[in-house]
Amino acid sequence: MTTRRISAVLVALAMPAAMLAAAPLGEAAPAPAAGPAAPGAAPKAPAKVPTATGYGGAVSTVDPYATRVGLRVLKRGGNAVDAAVATAAALGVTEPYSAGIGGGGYFLVYDAKSGKVRSIDGRETAPKDIPRDAFIDPATGEPYPFTPDLVTSGVSVGTPGTPATWQKALDRWGTWSLAESLAPATRLARKGFRVDDTFRQQTLDNEERFTAFTSTRKLFWRGGDAPRVGSTFRNPDLARTYELLAERGLRPFYDGALAREIVRTARKPPKTKNTDLPVPRGYLRTSDLARYEVRMQKPTRVRYRGHEVFGMRPSSSGGSTVGEALNILKRFDLAGMSRTDALHHYLEASALAFADRGKYVGDPAYTDVPLKRLLDPEYGAERACLLDPAQAMAKPTAAGDVRSYDGECDGAPRTAEPAEDTENISTTNLTVADRWGNVVEYTLTIEQTGGSGIVVPGRGFLLNNELTDFSTVWEKSDPNRIQPGKRPRSSMAPTIVLKGGKPYLAVGSPGGSTIITTVLQLLVGRIDLGLGLPQALAMPRAAQRNTANVTAEPAFIEQYGAALEALGHTLVPAGDALTSAAQIGAATGIELRPGGRMIAVSEPERRGGGSAAVVRPRK
Repeated sequence: MTTRRISAVLVALAMPAAMLAAAPLGEAAPAPAAGPAAPGAAPKAPAKVPTATGYGGAVSTVDPYATRVGLRVLKRGGNAVDAAVATAAALGVTEPYSAGIGGGGYFLVYDAKSGKVRSIDGRETAPKDIPRDAFIDPATGEPYPFTPDLVTSGVSVGTPGTPATWQKALDRWGTWSLAESLAPATRLARKGFRVDDTFRQQTLDNEERFTAFTSTRKLFWRGGDAPRVGSTFRNPDLARTYELLAERGLRPFYDGALAREIVRTARKPPKTKNTDLPVPRGYLRTSDLARYEVRMQKPTRVRYRGHEVFGMRPSSSGGSTVGEALNILKRFDLAGMSRTDALHHYLEASALAFADRGKYVGDPAYTDVPLKRLLDPEYGAERACLLDPAQAMAKPTAAGDVRSYDGECDGAPRTAEPAEDTENISTTNLTVADRWGNVVEYTLTIEQTGGSGIVVPGRGFLLNNELTDFSTVWEKSDPNRIQPGKRPRSSMAPTIVLKGGKPYLAVGSPGGSTIITTVLQLLVGRIDLGLGLPQALAMPRAAQRNTANVTAEPAFIEQYGAALEALGHTLVPAGDALTSAAQIGAATGIELRPGGRMIAVSEPERRGGGSAAVVRPRK
């Protein structure tokens, strides 16, 4: 029997018998590997259902295969944490350009046993040897062009945190082992999934980057083209990598042969001979992986109209910025306003909170983040004084003074220099709730759509380009300047809302810095505007990140543009740096209603539409 077959059998033996009968694609054993992209039509994909209502547990993601994996874990007795890890591993198969074990993320959980919300910071870290001029081209003395040069490089690769996040979550709150949680995704990677329009288009968008590396071209660009819609995409290399982690835990990834392969790939990317991209080499070392640790920490918490809103602490700016904006908005009766006026207040509060984000928020291990003051309701009241209900502020606006405030109105808003935004729009998000009352909101990423573009040879996963979230030019006063071992500032904002001390909402989204505005708009839509969660999630979006213009989806501009422009806002269509996709976010959420009823919601259209499911449609 081959080593590969032994690995598959060991994984199977570690699984509950009931789970073996619930393989994501209905197979009883791994199918033989037929290469990454098999010709011909694949088995019919699971249906995409954007909203599902029922009982016993719920899952929402952007992908129907991943949602089905999570749902089956819940049905087989796993809790929300077990299902979240299994779902995330499946997204590493079907959404490899947005997430995977080569990246990081933020895991937020409501633990029903303790009645508390807790979080894991699994953000990537900068190598210990990285210099402050890492993003400067030595040939020119100027920063590398951001896209596609810097984002397609070894120098952009940070130490991955996703596998460590999964293990820590399972150890702390789960009931399944890592091997059990990885088994469904392992079979999915080996059996394959049906390629859809989104997967093909994202591959085509990355042609220049993916064909720059021998390993990436072999996996995602076989035969000189992106995988065709309707074909089967298999990733046997990733299946073997998952099997390795199932058998031996995290040691190979952080302190073994796989760690050495990751480092070799980042330090000397496997370039093709005909690429014109410079592909700067990275600084990652095996010692960076060996010393990596996730951070267990309390979440941020603010009160908003009778709710408790929990989010991520720094290194993410999600919880602080959403929380500060809510503290500003609660000074106004949004429910009693016209839709235009309420959106005006939402946009202005976002700008004020983003101004403070830029000045004060970074990795708290390297910079003194005044988090308590940023989330002080009195500080929010003082910032709210700058919001004119009848006129948009000139932007960018200056940050507030967290050292001296009294909640009183004092002075007019001041302008500031524009800040560079280097966050990309990819990433993915999942929401899970179980029958025992546990809830997970998890945002994970490899940063760019396609990460660094570099697949670890023979391992089936892309490395992140997360270090591009650092400021590209080093300044001592910048809390997000690049430093050895530091976590780059993130906008990921997984959010759990309690009402009466019990979970009420869980929401999150991808989208770079627009994650913050998407989550904030969802909360305003649901709590203030009286929209149901499906309607709040489907509503056209706009993002004001303390910039001269408001980035907005075309439908938002069509519905609200003229009225908001009359208040002084300038709206411009959204668009990706690499594609023409005029969309903001791809959110997921679950609302928990009395009597155990759950409403799981995903996107009806954005990023091809998402997939929501419940364990039982009826009690």
